[in-house]
Amino acid sequence: MEKSKVYFTDFRCAANVGLPKKLKKLCVAAGLQTIEMERKFVAIKMHFGELGNVAFLRPNYAKAVADLVKEVGGKPFLTDCNTLYPGSRKNALEHISCAQENGFNELSTGCHIIIGDGLRGTDDIAVPIEGGEYCEEAYIGRAIMDADVFISLNHFKGHECTGFGGALKNIGMGCGSRAGKMHQHNHGKPVVKTKKCRGCKRCTKECGSDAITVMDGKASINTDICKGCGRCIGACAFDAIFNPNDNANEVLGCKIAEYSKAVIDKRPNFHVSLVMDISPNCDCHSENDAPILPNIGMFASFDPVALDQACVDACLKQTPIRNSQLGDNLAKEDWEHHHDHFMDSNPNIRYKETLEHAEKIGIGTREYELITI
Repeated sequence: MEKSKVYFTDFRCAANVGLPKKLKKLCVAAGLQTIEMERKFVAIKMHFGELGNVAFLRPNYAKAVADLVKEVGGKPFLTDCNTLYPGSRKNALEHISCAQENGFNELSTGCHIIIGDGLRGTDDIAVPIEGGEYCEEAYIGRAIMDADVFISLNHFKGHECTGFGGALKNIGMGCGSRAGKMHQHNHGKPVVKTKKCRGCKRCTKECGSDAITVMDGKASINTDICKGCGRCIGACAFDAIFNPNDNANEVLGCKIAEYSKAVIDKRPNFHVSLVMDISPNCDCHSENDAPILPNIGMFASFDPVALDQACVDACLKQTPIRNSQLGDNLAKEDWEHHHDHFMDSNPNIRYKETLEHAEKIGIGTREYELITI
C-alpha cells in the first residue's frame, strides 16, 4: 500500500489571518471540497465537551468546516452519540443543552446539531463489519449512517484507556450508540488494590453504572453491573484501580478500529485533527487537567489511520510540559520510564495495537507523507 498524504499546518498566524481561516486553507489543500456533496447530507462528527471541561474544540473550527461543505452545496450537521455514563450528554435533550452551553448552536457553527442515536441512545443500526475479528457488526447511531458523507473533526489529546483520542476514537467509539459503546467496552473489568485505596470516593463519582461502593474506607467494584468503561482507573489519583486483564485495552482499541470501519466503509469520508490543549484524559471528563505537551498544529487527511499515526509521531517528538500529569510522573524518582509520552502519562494504556489493527482490516495505512501548508 502506498503512503497516504497527511496535510499539516501549525498554529502561527499572520496579521488578519485567524486560525479558522488556516483550517479552511488546510482542508482545501487536503482535498475536502473534491468530495461530491451537492444536495447531500454531511455528518461532521465531533465532541461537544462535557460541562466543566474546556479543552474541547471551539465552535469556530466546526463553522470553518461546515462553511466549506456549504460552499460546494452540501448540507452539513454536527453530530455525536449519547454517553454510557451519567454526565451531561446521556440523552439527546441534555446532550444538545450541553452543546449549546459550550457554545455550539446554529449561529456559531452555521449548521444544526443532531444527536446520532436519538433521544435515549437507542436509535441505532447494526452495520456489518467486513473483516472484523472481534465484532461481526457495529451498532452505530442511525442519523450518522443516514448521512451521505462523513467528516470527523476531533480534538487530539491523551486518553486514560486508549492512550490517545484521535480520529479513530472519535469515529469508532463516538459514533457507537449506547449499545455500541457497551459492545466495545465489554472486555475486562477493573479491580481495586485495597492497600492503595484511600477511600476518597472519586471513583464512585466517575462510575457510569453505580458499580462502586466504599465501605470501611475501601472501594469495591460490583463486576456484575460494571460496564468495564475504565473511567474509575483514570479517576483514581493513587493507582488503586487497574484492569487485571492485560489485553483489555488492546481489545478495546481493536474494537474501536472495527467500529470505525463500519462507519466510513463504502462512503466518502474526510478527517481533521487539531493537536492542541493536549489534556491527559478524554474530553468526556467534567474537568481537564493541564496539557501534557505543547500545542502542535492542525492535520487533515482522507486516511484516518495515517492521520492518527502522524499526530502520534508529532506528539512523541515534543518535550513534555513539566507542570502536568506527564511531567509529574517523569519527575518521580521511582518512575518506570516507558519512553513514550502517552504511556508515561497513563501507564495502563495500549494504543499501537489500535493502529496496527486498523491497518490490518483495511481502513488505511500507517505509512504517510507529511505535507506542510
